[in-house]
Amino acid sequence: MDREASPSFAGPGSASIAWAEMPQRWSALLGEAAKGTSVQIEPERLRKLQQRYLDEFRQLWASLLQSDGGQEAPKLDADRRFSHGAWGENRVSRYTAALYLLGARALFDLADSVQADEPTRQRLRFAVQQWVDAAAPSNFLALNPEALAKAVQTNGESLRAGMDNWLRDLKQGRLTQTDESVFEVGRNVATTEGQVIFENALFQLIEYAPLTPTVHARPLLIVPPFINKYYILDLQPDNSLVRFAVEQGHRTFVVSWRNPDASMGHLTWDDYVQDGAIQAMTVVRDVAAGKSGGSINTLGFCVGGTLLANALAVQQTRGESFAHSATLLTTMLDFSDTGVLGVYIDEASVAMREATLGQGGLMTGRELASAFSSLRPNDLVWNYVVGNYLKGETPPPFDLLYWNSDSTNLPGPLFAWYLRNTYLENKMRQPGALTVAGLPLNLQALKLPTYVYASREDHIVPWQTAYETTRILSGPTRFVLGASGHIAGVINPAKRNKRSFWTSPSGQRKLPPKAQDWLDAASEHPGSWWTDWAQWLDSQAGPQIAAPKKPGNARHKPIEPAPGRYVKVRS
Repeated sequence: MDREASPSFAGPGSASIAWAEMPQRWSALLGEAAKGTSVQIEPERLRKLQQRYLDEFRQLWASLLQSDGGQEAPKLDADRRFSHGAWGENRVSRYTAALYLLGARALFDLADSVQADEPTRQRLRFAVQQWVDAAAPSNFLALNPEALAKAVQTNGESLRAGMDNWLRDLKQGRLTQTDESVFEVGRNVATTEGQVIFENALFQLIEYAPLTPTVHARPLLIVPPFINKYYILDLQPDNSLVRFAVEQGHRTFVVSWRNPDASMGHLTWDDYVQDGAIQAMTVVRDVAAGKSGGSINTLGFCVGGTLLANALAVQQTRGESFAHSATLLTTMLDFSDTGVLGVYIDEASVAMREATLGQGGLMTGRELASAFSSLRPNDLVWNYVVGNYLKGETPPPFDLLYWNSDSTNLPGPLFAWYLRNTYLENKMRQPGALTVAGLPLNLQALKLPTYVYASREDHIVPWQTAYETTRILSGPTRFVLGASGHIAGVINPAKRNKRSFWTSPSGQRKLPPKAQDWLDAASEHPGSWWTDWAQWLDSQAGPQIAAPKKPGNARHKPIEPAPGRYVKVRS
């Protein structure tokens, strides 16, 4: 526009021709990005996209030419990046944002119009999303009237603070998403009282102190994902799933995974199954399951649920099964639809990981955190770039984001094996297709009662994929769908009575084969799914017995107070 339009904005002139060429240019670029695939756009559809873009551009240009902005001035309130009054008050900023939004819509329309297989179209849209979000005028100081106004109001202090924030993040190697100085593991997060009663090179096992005079005879073991710290389930007393379980009278144990260092770079999926999940179940049974026939209840969250299901299947094949029930939260056993994470997975990317990490090394927590942040770049990246650096603000304290920043490494062989055999080749649900801990894996043989929870807006584990678990396991299964996403859906405390959840209609004995058919018939309930799970788990937990007076037993004595040392090691 600066090059081709006259300074007086007398008319669009040749600028309209340049902007009209944008769809064709981006169409060519998208085609180049997907070279080697059968990518093309149907000519008539492309023509319509170009025409619509040009018509909207001309309308926007005509409104810009009005001396006062007029009633045709673009409305920006729908996009929170441009909702501040400074964007609407400044004519140039208002139209800069409007032109950006128009171009963004055109690019997404092009990506959605590509004639290609769904994985290719998803990758194209993901690539466009990254570029479009990064290119927003709100991300640049010179184009952000809100940040400029603040710089004037503070006599430049906001710019100085922003530079300090940038240097701090550069030094620590990650973007600050919350005021981390407010939180400390063991002081105001991960505070439920307990003792570490066992540890090995992979994990510490925490037993929590009872909060009721009696407990259920059958204990509960929680296996969190090893890709994050366990205290997402024990953030603070009012939103702690761990504390909730203890309050319901369950003798509760949690696996606290060690944050791998270079000495653990050789570990495999089999190691985490055998020396992790199975070892933890063995200790819990030894300590607490003597009066319940040697059986325990188990819970796995996300990839912790995948690991737990593998461990249960291995035990059953060995004839050593002593788990009475399983709860699987936002867990995938079928990987036919992996959601947005699928954009990172193809043969070339997996082969690269196998070549670089398959024989040893670490997948760093920093790289994993960056990958997950890229799934929601506006919320988890650019929002903080603008606030921290351009405005010089300190983000407010938020326990969940503090946990999110506390990333962990992964052993390379485990990571490479998991990518190929689950996300790429989806072998886990096929009986005998994989060997785990020296035995053929058969998840279909698991017949224990299972509670399967999924979150409706989950972008990590699509709820329809989680529903496939009900088609894999052979035992009685209860499926529950909660509102919100991967984390917020799970961490939905019963005391707050927020959101809602869906269950099978009363009297339904057999789940339908298709997820949508289940949802169409499901009943919605206000509040948290925790209450429904508590009722189900109560029926699996056995009679009440006197609460233990001290943790552990003669073989497994307290080592140190919860949360233990392992969880405090930061990447």
